[in-house]
Amino acid sequence: MLSTPAAQAQDAASRTSRPAPRPESPFGSGLPLRRRLRAAWAWIRENLFSTWYNGILTVFTLGLLYLALKHGLRWVLLEARWAVIPANIQPLMVGTYPRAQLWRVWAVLATLALLSGLSAGAFGARLKRAAAWGAGIAAAFLLLPLSAVSRAMVLACAGLYGAGLLGARGRRALRPWLVGAWFLSFPWTLFLLWGVQGSQLLPRVETSWWGGLLLTLILAVVGICCSLPIGILLALGRRSSLPAISWCCTAFIEVVRGTPLVAVVFMAHLLVPLFLPDFRIDKVVRAMIGFTVFTSAYMAENVRGGLQSVPKGQYEAALALGMNSPLMMVLVILPQALRAVVPSIIGQFISLFKDTSLVAIIGLLDLLGVARSVIANPQWLGLQAEVFLFAGLIYWVLSYTLSRSSRRIEKALGVAGRR
Repeated sequence: MLSTPAAQAQDAASRTSRPAPRPESPFGSGLPLRRRLRAAWAWIRENLFSTWYNGILTVFTLGLLYLALKHGLRWVLLEARWAVIPANIQPLMVGTYPRAQLWRVWAVLATLALLSGLSAGAFGARLKRAAAWGAGIAAAFLLLPLSAVSRAMVLACAGLYGAGLLGARGRRALRPWLVGAWFLSFPWTLFLLWGVQGSQLLPRVETSWWGGLLLTLILAVVGICCSLPIGILLALGRRSSLPAISWCCTAFIEVVRGTPLVAVVFMAHLLVPLFLPDFRIDKVVRAMIGFTVFTSAYMAENVRGGLQSVPKGQYEAALALGMNSPLMMVLVILPQALRAVVPSIIGQFISLFKDTSLVAIIGLLDLLGVARSVIANPQWLGLQAEVFLFAGLIYWVLSYTLSRSSRRIEKALGVAGRR
């Protein structure tokens, strides 16, 4: 980015200090099967049975895993009563959203599937890997106890993803348009789900009817999209040379970070209507405000750590090129700072996604809240393990997807493997 001699020398030093790229794994798919088996056996001997005590620990650990998996798999396959999941799949997914308006949810999923396919093709994702991810997600949905119509809609979404992947493959000119389309997809999603007052085609569906996984994802997406820019502004404000701005941002960050999330959500639920008495703000919006306020304070500290990691020479080089402070911050400092803290930012997003279950304290039924209401039904008494295991599996799949995306971003930015 910077062409000054100091910057060139710094870039050369950083390149020489980087670790050498790792050799290709012997387990790679390009090797013959016999060589992969030999490499696997060599890895097992080197890492698991290199010494006598390592061998004892390996055998002991495998024994414990066998006992745990033996009883666990027996319960999952033979003893568990999974009929509770098909009977309550709709409330677990969308809460009490009207059945006649479920086509809106499928329209949102179709839009996201098409944008995902177009983005994967335009941004140069490997065709086989992107297709495998799409097929895996579609297969995961098809494993759920859905109706025939829902399964047809899943296949339609998979078809849109594949069409977008093939249609946008190699078309770099679509990238700016896709970025804009992703920004517009969020208000489009809220418009479809919420509807219009008095409309016959899109009647208003109040947010009190939203619930289940749908509400969990909406709260998480809003918190993620809003907390990052606010956190960046708070981090910049805390480092400002103006004492009033610096003190206000510091006080906000420290007060919010010293308050439990439960208290922040509860205060947002009670205090927002007091500060805005002329506006009717429903529970979901108040919960969004609480999560955004809480996460933005932690995001500010993550970004501030990234700003402190940028060498002072980058500031001096940008000033030497004639950049003013805002231009220097946007074009030189912030990209490097955010690149350095990608793992912590994604970790904060994963934490926010799981913390959305706290909305139960203000009367909202997210995925975990619906699970608790299901097991409170006398018809399903004693099935807590089955319901909570299903909910936990959904949380794990989505969290693992975010984690994998984080590693992909780190690899693309050159952060992965850095010491």
